[in-house]
Amino acid sequence: MSFEVEGKLIKKYDTENKTGTFQAREFVIEVMSGNYPQFVKFQLVQDRCSLLDPFEEGEPIKVHFDLRGREWQGKYFTNLNAWRLEKANAQAAAPPADAGDSSFPSVSDEPSYAADDDLPF
Repeated sequence: MSFEVEGKLIKKYDTENKTGTFQAREFVIEVMSGNYPQFVKFQLVQDRCSLLDPFEEGEPIKVHFDLRGREWQGKYFTNLNAWRLEKANAQAAAPPADAGDSSFPSVSDEPSYAADDDLPF
């Protein structure tokens, strides 16, 4: 499922290496919705983590993202996985040239967990 939303970039987080082969970076945008602003957190993964580099906090941004959900040990988790970012009235920030295939990472790209590990991430 692909979606897009526009808002103001509120917070950029550093890229985190979740495992030796998997990295993610989170960011928050403020979206005006009705009487109250909504603060929505997205994540970028793998080679797309660098897409956030040219953006500054406080800047208007358009986020193209996929809605992802999964079940783990009877609990359900939802992620908003960004795959393209745009400045207001500007060209899209494309994935790095060495990103290869432009498709979103598959389930096989997710890190595996030890059977006795009870944390979902």
